[in-house]
Amino acid sequence: MIRDVDSNQNVTFDCKYHVVFCPKYRRKVLVEPIDARLKALLSEKATDISAEIVEMEIMPDHVHLLIKCDPQYGIHKVVKQLKGYTSKVLRDEFKSLKSRLPSLWTNAYFVATVGTVQLDVIKKYIEEQKSR
Repeated sequence: MIRDVDSNQNVTFDCKYHVVFCPKYRRKVLVEPIDARLKALLSEKATDISAEIVEMEIMPDHVHLLIKCDPQYGIHKVVKQLKGYTSKVLRDEFKSLKSRLPSLWTNAYFVATVGTVQLDVIKKYIEEQKSR
């Protein structure tokens, strides 16, 4: 089996993480056109910080991401960058977010490592979230 691995100057890695985070008070604010803009912003920022979003699903009250990133950079920094950037841009572009919420995201988030065996299951789960 050939695995899709990446490397930096001194580490070869295959690290994927399932990340879930929510708007403050779990408000259902991630609807059109905010959800489409959020997807674009997440992809843009991930590219900027050399992370890869393998799968993404935006629900009205939470976000599911499957992220591949350099373990030396760390998933904590990736999530912090994604949440910080998207909060600033979305709150500037959509004034309703500023009036309804003191901040866009909660401080908390869920993260779990994803093994190669589980990858297909996680991808399928994220894809199926829209039908629920």
